[in-house]
Amino acid sequence: MVAPALASPPAHDGPRYLHAGRLLADPASGQVLSRMTVVLEGGRVVDLRDGFVGTPGETIDLSDRFVLPGLIDSHVHLGHENGPDDKLLRTVRSAADLAINGVRFARRTLDAGFTTVADLGAENEAIFALRDGIAAGKLPGPRILAAGNVLSPHGGEGDLFGYRDDVTRALQRPNLCSGADDCRRLVRQQVQRGADLIKIVATGAVLSDADAGVDQQFTDAELRAIVETTHALGRRVTAHALGRRVTAHAHGAAGVNAFLHAGGDAIEHGTWLDDESVVLFKRGGTWLVPTLLAGETVAGWSADPDSFLSPAAKAKAASVGPAMLSMARRAHAAGVPIAFGTDSGVSRHGDNAREFGLLVAAGLTPLEAIRTATVNAAAHLGLAEQIGRLAPGMTADLIAVDGDPLQDVGALRRVRFVMRAGVVHKDQREVTCTVGDFC
Repeated sequence: MVAPALASPPAHDGPRYLHAGRLLADPASGQVLSRMTVVLEGGRVVDLRDGFVGTPGETIDLSDRFVLPGLIDSHVHLGHENGPDDKLLRTVRSAADLAINGVRFARRTLDAGFTTVADLGAENEAIFALRDGIAAGKLPGPRILAAGNVLSPHGGEGDLFGYRDDVTRALQRPNLCSGADDCRRLVRQQVQRGADLIKIVATGAVLSDADAGVDQQFTDAELRAIVETTHALGRRVTAHALGRRVTAHAHGAAGVNAFLHAGGDAIEHGTWLDDESVVLFKRGGTWLVPTLLAGETVAGWSADPDSFLSPAAKAKAASVGPAMLSMARRAHAAGVPIAFGTDSGVSRHGDNAREFGLLVAAGLTPLEAIRTATVNAAAHLGLAEQIGRLAPGMTADLIAVDGDPLQDVGALRRVRFVMRAGVVHKDQREVTCTVGDFC
């Protein structure tokens, strides 16, 4: 699955020399180097050299900018943005409509400095077409790892509610299973359709119209079957390719812990995790993707007297923002591995970097927050040898920002230059902004 995921448009022929005023090449070390040259060729980093060197005409002057690896958002939904007409639009939008939305939202995301994303829920036909179009260089956008349809038990969060039976049958996607064997079949089918990774809904959701809460939905046996089948299919790919991973939407502690006991790779949200959750996260080296921006967004909607949320969703959304921030603070203090993810599509695409400020509010240092969106997210997605840092042989994904993000993570909302796999997609080197100006 790595070949299509990491395919790229043709990069510039011959070496180029990027002059970085300040360079954070490896966020794991945290070392910032001044007056550095990043040598690029064939879509990859060839060398890092002291001072400003290179051939005139083949240089990219970022000598007055802070340069760092391209950012990674490991939880987005590129096909849509939530709004009051969601239920109606579900009955009229086609996969082609969602793909067209995705073209626009992918560009916004790339312009915000995110060169790789994991899309964790969209119609198969829409997101796989968008992923492949970007990989082939037909469209600008971040590199996409796509889950496609989210797996759900019958009657669970990924099922349909609130429609007439005939409408439900017409709209239903092939994403439901009941029983361990049926769930194994569904995983295999989703991989056959083109999924890079598997996403399940292990608990109820905040924005659901259902008032059943956020507790466990799959049985323990179903969870084990999903995880085992996903990992078995992942081991079929070559040693340097992406082993398929399985991640779970989970809010309530029972669902979080059941998925962790089953050996899953990551938890999305984790809002009401408990002491047992912390132990299981650390024991398994499992990643937490806290999606704090989603929590802040839905809490804001719930406070609006004219909110479009249903009464059931509004009640859940009111508590989720503060609960998520408290959860992230607790998890970080306990040493739970954290990877960056926003759940964009709930929040506005292109605003992804707002998550950094929330991570800092949860107790992370600016450098730790940057790590979540670089080396941590790369490791979480199985791409640590290709993206997340700048070193010889690594993919040439990098961005440049105004200001110093190690002092003010708000600088990550002032992205002036974006390169993905050696191709320049955004170049605003002549634009300068003052602190707090996110133009």
